[in-house]
Amino acid sequence: MNIHGSQAVRQRKRLMMGLALIAVCAIGFAGGRFWVYVQNPIMDDPGFRNLSFAYDEIMDDYLEGADSRSLVNGAIEGMVGSLGDPYSVYLTEAKGEQFIQSYEDHFVGIGVTIREQDGEFVIEEAIKDAPAEKAGLKTGDVMLKVDGTPMKGMTLDKLMTLVRGQEGTEVKLQIRREGLAEPLELPVVRGAVPVHTVSFAMKEDGIGTIAINRFADKTGDEFDKAIEALQAKGMKKLLLDLRSNPGGLLEPTIHIANRFVPKGKTIVQVVYKGEKRIITHKSEQKEPWKLPVAILVDGNTASSAEVLTAALKDTAGAVVIGEQTFGKGIVQQFRQLADGSVLKLTEAQWRSPDGQWIHKKGIEPTRVVKAPAYTQLPRLPVGLKLQEGDYGERVETAQQMLQVLGYITGEPPGIYNADTIKAVKAFQLSEGIPANGILNDRTAYRITTRLMEKYRAEDPQMLTAMEELRAAAAEE
Repeated sequence: MNIHGSQAVRQRKRLMMGLALIAVCAIGFAGGRFWVYVQNPIMDDPGFRNLSFAYDEIMDDYLEGADSRSLVNGAIEGMVGSLGDPYSVYLTEAKGEQFIQSYEDHFVGIGVTIREQDGEFVIEEAIKDAPAEKAGLKTGDVMLKVDGTPMKGMTLDKLMTLVRGQEGTEVKLQIRREGLAEPLELPVVRGAVPVHTVSFAMKEDGIGTIAINRFADKTGDEFDKAIEALQAKGMKKLLLDLRSNPGGLLEPTIHIANRFVPKGKTIVQVVYKGEKRIITHKSEQKEPWKLPVAILVDGNTASSAEVLTAALKDTAGAVVIGEQTFGKGIVQQFRQLADGSVLKLTEAQWRSPDGQWIHKKGIEPTRVVKAPAYTQLPRLPVGLKLQEGDYGERVETAQQMLQVLGYITGEPPGIYNADTIKAVKAFQLSEGIPANGILNDRTAYRITTRLMEKYRAEDPQMLTAMEELRAAAAEE
């Protein structure tokens, strides 16, 4: 037996196995790198090396130090922003959570709407059945402290942060109420606050009106309940108000369209990049809709609201009253990431049932009816204090508002003069507020409120739509 020869053979085997193992590892490493590049093509882009270099340099050498999460979020925001698309956005963490919650049927809080007025925070509305109303808060209450923190000098965003919290926790509010000598201390337990996107009412002549302010998760269910309630009251005609509706989710829009669009007819076509995928939504109507329908639209009717308008105009015989719509004919998908951040990205565009693209074009009404010019006046900003000698756009806007209400005659001069002081004092006296002739937040709020009431009373688009519905019913 050759012992030395046997040892040599074993050594060669070990060497070959070692080389084979190295080769397998090398192949595995190369394959792994290849797979990483396939899965993450950004790593093969020269620009990514610049990004990686900048990240390392900032983290290692930036004088003030940096937070890695903030750097990455900033890079993603910049990347999405470079698309030049106002509808594609990256919302980081808390902003992403708020975006998702905006489509839900409730949020956690105390349930009040608040306005700033002359350096104070006034409760404009205590939402029905929400925690604040149950705790005794009322419209007009002034918030002085939140959990002992004074509101003086506070921003509205900071106030909202203090009020928000976990469901079931308590927040202590100190408020000033007109007619009471001392402030009130009211504990409020945070809870679910309902969010409603649909409102309805029965008008004369059997005209049921339904207003949708946006399309959220439960909008379809709310709409069904509104229809049922109006039908129970004997509705004979339907007026659908989509003015200033910015759109929202497509699913509830399709749900509502199913009620009106004849079964099997196209509601909308969603067309993806390069037409690689086209989704056609067809009506699944359960029973024919027989009542006349009119739709109110304006320049702020957009997106999903335009989908519904186009579908009912093209296939359900609805008459459309108002002004040309906004023209947002593209579709965003949004995805929430593990940390709560949201990527909202434009991925498709849509065609109306008759095959029209409406992006940047809008939908032309059946009958054009303009809103009064005063509805286009800009809002008066918070922190207002206009007085004798002031001039500029804000003064001119306030004068135009007072002119519409009948307190100023002739062409507004644009200067806060003696006639303006007289007009403001007259308005303040009619409202029962201190008549000092100075236009502050409180006076501006009352002026805006009276303008809104005037518009609701003489709304030409609403009145025209009701005339159309009466005429349609008479022809049947």
